[in-house]
Amino acid sequence: MTDLDEQGRPEPPLAGDETATLLGFLDFQRATFAWKCGGLDAAGLSATVGTSSMTLGGLLKHLGYVEDHWFGRRLHGRDPQPPWDTVDWQDPVWDWHSAAEDAPEQLHALWQDAVARSHSLIAEALADGGLERLARQAWPDGNSPSLRWIVVHMIEEYARHNGHADLLRESVDGLTGE
Repeated sequence: MTDLDEQGRPEPPLAGDETATLLGFLDFQRATFAWKCGGLDAAGLSATVGTSSMTLGGLLKHLGYVEDHWFGRRLHGRDPQPPWDTVDWQDPVWDWHSAAEDAPEQLHALWQDAVARSHSLIAEALADGGLERLARQAWPDGNSPSLRWIVVHMIEEYARHNGHADLLRESVDGLTGE
């Protein structure tokens, strides 16, 4: 049974093995992000802070892309999923600014679907070599990161963007917390 905190986030195990601990912290960071983006309309998801163009909607789309990129494309060498398969990546920040064209429900579903796929892809990789399993898509120098490296990278990615989400959400309706 998973313990949930007051925001409904799963608590990482206090004495789990390496895999349970890493995945527990990744799910906690994902749940923190979901909490920060939850219950907002299009205006809330489009709000900015200061001179930054970053929005919560942009973060939802960006993190959906990052999930599919690292766990689908890099780890398993799979083709990009929609909508990433039709993007002209000559615009390297397409995921960020195109979110303004999407409804809140679409943005949440895009991210949630990517996370669900990632859970399956992680389980598949764990069954095929564990945390040591190397990514199928190597870097230009021929080296490949392990599943362990990718999970730690994703924890860092979410933690960094959760800081952004804190500021953006507070600017929308004053919601603060961790």
